[in-house]
Amino acid sequence: MNRNDRSIVALVMLAHGMVHTYELSIPIFVSIWLTEFDVVNLGLTQLEVTAATLGLVVTAGYGLFGLGALPGGVLVDRIGSRRLISVCLFGMAGSFVLLGLSPNLLVVTLALLCWGAAASVYHPAGLALISKGVDERGTGFAYHGIAGNVGIGLGPLLTAVLLMFLDWTTVAMLLALPALGAAAYALRARFDETAAVDAGSGGSSKADAGVDSFAEFVSESKRLVAGGFVVVFLVVMSSGLYYRGVLTFLPDLLSEIDQFAAVPLATLLPAGVSDLLGVEAGSGRTLQPERYFYSGLLMVGVLGQYAGGKLTDRVPLEWGLVGAFSGLAVLAVLFLPVVNAGLVPLLAFGAVLGFSLFVIQPFYQATVAEYTPAGTRGLSYGFTYLGVFGVGALGGALAGAILTYATPAVLFTTLAGIAVAGALFGLYLARKRESPSAAEVASD
Repeated sequence: MNRNDRSIVALVMLAHGMVHTYELSIPIFVSIWLTEFDVVNLGLTQLEVTAATLGLVVTAGYGLFGLGALPGGVLVDRIGSRRLISVCLFGMAGSFVLLGLSPNLLVVTLALLCWGAAASVYHPAGLALISKGVDERGTGFAYHGIAGNVGIGLGPLLTAVLLMFLDWTTVAMLLALPALGAAAYALRARFDETAAVDAGSGGSSKADAGVDSFAEFVSESKRLVAGGFVVVFLVVMSSGLYYRGVLTFLPDLLSEIDQFAAVPLATLLPAGVSDLLGVEAGSGRTLQPERYFYSGLLMVGVLGQYAGGKLTDRVPLEWGLVGAFSGLAVLAVLFLPVVNAGLVPLLAFGAVLGFSLFVIQPFYQATVAEYTPAGTRGLSYGFTYLGVFGVGALGGALAGAILTYATPAVLFTTLAGIAVAGALFGLYLARKRESPSAAEVASD
């Protein structure tokens, strides 16, 4: 890599890691908020804080994370990636500072909305920056994905470790510091955002193309729909709903089983270390095993991402989707029986679940490229993030409502149904692959 490539890749790695650090630390806080807050004061009335209430709160933030991807993609063409990434990082840092200052759930909601809006612009900005500015584009995308996976795994782990010694508000504010550091680097970084375009095509590449008006946005969107992208959108939407439905309340669900009973921290530390850290018997500081299970599950996802990427070159994409969704459906059905089978089966199950949650992502990402015309590829990925992160965010609200008014068994049955629907959409694509219309789209 040349100096320009290294500067860009360093920035996008920092930013991508930060986005997913915050995204997947939120479910750990959810289990705390369920006990921290009793009611939501709306002035004229008060609402009891339940899993359903928090499901809506988290869905609002996660929903903006997806909904902002489309306008974020348009903004990239107007103000440039570096500026937008800087705004993203400062916005996420400020959101977690606000979260740490939250006196009630209304302010928590506002903080999550601010985070979702700030984080939503990253993916179109970061991916556009790599595609236009990095000569060794494939290597850039690889490092970018690795950094995201590091954030996915280590972010929740860092949050869990800090929560052993500090209250959640302090932890939220401390988590803002890495994003502030990354934002400072973004302001100081100097690179050519279009170096790869200029070098490879004299500035006339498709990478320079963008949606220049609302009418063009509508016409290009219609082109996607006419080309059969609707079914692909249903695939990514199913993946997003399952992903959020499983992860949003997973730490809280696990905290209620005997295998993950809280352990007083004072009993785990030598006396000298306990005194140094101010952890005394009866202080209430505990180690929460379910948080580490959750973090470990997400770390295994790194292997799933890698395996999924390799398999997309060896397995027909449509049948890969069918297999991945079918596996997720089986895992949803098995979750509660495995929980009751003991700790060792549960640990093994968690590893398989983490692997399966992420192995599907390279398949649907490659499917988007396969079933969309090259000229609308950027817009198609904007809709992809809308489906995965925007519509998919409803999985959190769905999970919260089911856990409040029904049972975990109903939740995992529902998630199995969502996975079955995803498998059927994949099967439909497999059956239609050789049709004239599909061949036309694939070759466009």
